[in-house]
Amino acid sequence: MDAAAASTPYDPPDGPIPIVHRDEHLMVVDKPHGLLSVPGRGPHLADCLIARLAIEFPEVLLCHRLDRDTSGIMVFALTKAAQRKLGRMFEVKRIAKRYVARVWGEVAEAEGTIDLPLIVDWPNRPLQHVNHERGKKAVTDWRRMAVEDGTTRMRLMPRTGRSHQLRVHMLSLGHPILGDPFYANGPAADFPRMMLHAEGLKFEHPISGKVLRLEAPCPF
Repeated sequence: MDAAAASTPYDPPDGPIPIVHRDEHLMVVDKPHGLLSVPGRGPHLADCLIARLAIEFPEVLLCHRLDRDTSGIMVFALTKAAQRKLGRMFEVKRIAKRYVARVWGEVAEAEGTIDLPLIVDWPNRPLQHVNHERGKKAVTDWRRMAVEDGTTRMRLMPRTGRSHQLRVHMLSLGHPILGDPFYANGPAADFPRMMLHAEGLKFEHPISGKVLRLEAPCPF
């Protein structure tokens, strides 16, 4: 697949960014789909989530990313100390992430785990693919939520955070995410957005140690 051909035109949405939680150390927001997390290459890709947040919160610091076409919950640090601790928590998998996806076809099983290593597909980057010899470990737990008109609503709980992990893992099941501009084809691609949303995060506050359970409602 040619990555350039699969990509959708960049047309970021307007409007305020919903804030899910904010204190003196961090803020959690609900990223709209179609908006980059950080600037891309070139001035035409300068508009992004962190740049918009920095207008009101110039101290905002990046901790992790979501793909442009994925919506949902993201955490940003507001101090260097919080950024260091949150970065380490993401690195050692101490932040639990939960996603909702709609995928093509009717998934037969109720739940499962996908353990397939991933690596960038260099001739078609940024696409990723399964590679058992050189790929990095990637594990996703999943649960079927509902079957809806020939599609399936899924809850996805990644144990690792590889690029495009959920998208490639769903494709490996034979059920690509609806509207995915890279990995869906035919009628599975014919949706107004990619149906993948980061619904929830659970983690210890980097300063207080209090357990935070935060959610951004799924918009589809």
